[in-house]
Amino acid sequence: MRFKLLKCALLALCAATAISGGARAAGEYPDRPVNIVVPTAAGGTVDIVARIMAEKLGPELGQPVIVINKPGAGGVVGTQAFLREPQDGYTLLFTANSNQLIVPWVYKDAKFDPIKDFAPIAAVGEVPNVLCVNPAFPAKDMNAFMALVKSNPDVYPYASAGAGTLNHLLGVMLSELGGLRMQHVPYRGVSPAMADVMGNQVPMLFASLPSALESIKAGKLRALGVSSAERNALLPDVPAISEFIPGFTGDLWVAFYGGKDMPEASIAKMHQAIQKVLADPALKKKFDQLGVTMMQDGPAELAARQQAEFMQWKQIVQASGAAPD
Repeated sequence: MRFKLLKCALLALCAATAISGGARAAGEYPDRPVNIVVPTAAGGTVDIVARIMAEKLGPELGQPVIVINKPGAGGVVGTQAFLREPQDGYTLLFTANSNQLIVPWVYKDAKFDPIKDFAPIAAVGEVPNVLCVNPAFPAKDMNAFMALVKSNPDVYPYASAGAGTLNHLLGVMLSELGGLRMQHVPYRGVSPAMADVMGNQVPMLFASLPSALESIKAGKLRALGVSSAERNALLPDVPAISEFIPGFTGDLWVAFYGGKDMPEASIAKMHQAIQKVLADPALKKKFDQLGVTMMQDGPAELAARQQAEFMQWKQIVQASGAAPD
């Protein structure tokens, strides 16, 4: 009898240790795996940062965190798929400001309202975009690029991750502000677009720094300019495009969202877990190596940020006439 009691006590202790050391008690959020829908193709900044965060969040939450890519239509396909899921916090959206705030102005059938249909949880990081060309491109710097493209209207097309994405709008802005005429070639994500630029099927594209950095360092792409207001420390010899076109800026930021009906307690718990992950010095070092500037917006700060930018992008899209290709 004493042996049986001791055995039962040990089993109970093991169970309690398992719960406290990882898996949560039944009924405590999250008590099962969490999916993260990424509405872009694998290999781009949104996907790269999502996978880094998922790897770190799993141990923090005590549950597997699984990234699911659903690209298409500038993020519309994945975002609509996310909104069809139960809004209980077990499926989250990890997306970029371009997919969330620009696309609804470009795609009239996007069928989502970024302000009303989502619960902001946390902004994670911000990155510049880089104007990249194939190494065989005749122009070797921004001055030569501007002169060449301006004197050859509609000769040099640019690739993007899809109509309505930030790298599409940056091409529109470059054309508008720089007095250029370039045709747009949309792809289903930045990785296939970048592959065709490296293969010289299309001469150029705007790509986020984390997605393009390795190829730039390997000499597979040539960086001509960055979209941030100032030069980036990882590419100190690459000028800001604003040095040639005053006022030209356009950075990408990425953030977590839940559905509008996600319980407030679950939002708070997820936000707390994300902040703990972001506080890890090793993660900051990883972000620095990728060119990602860490952000720590909470739900209220993220809501205010997207509200302001949503209306700014409305003006830019309407002025440019950007539309699905």
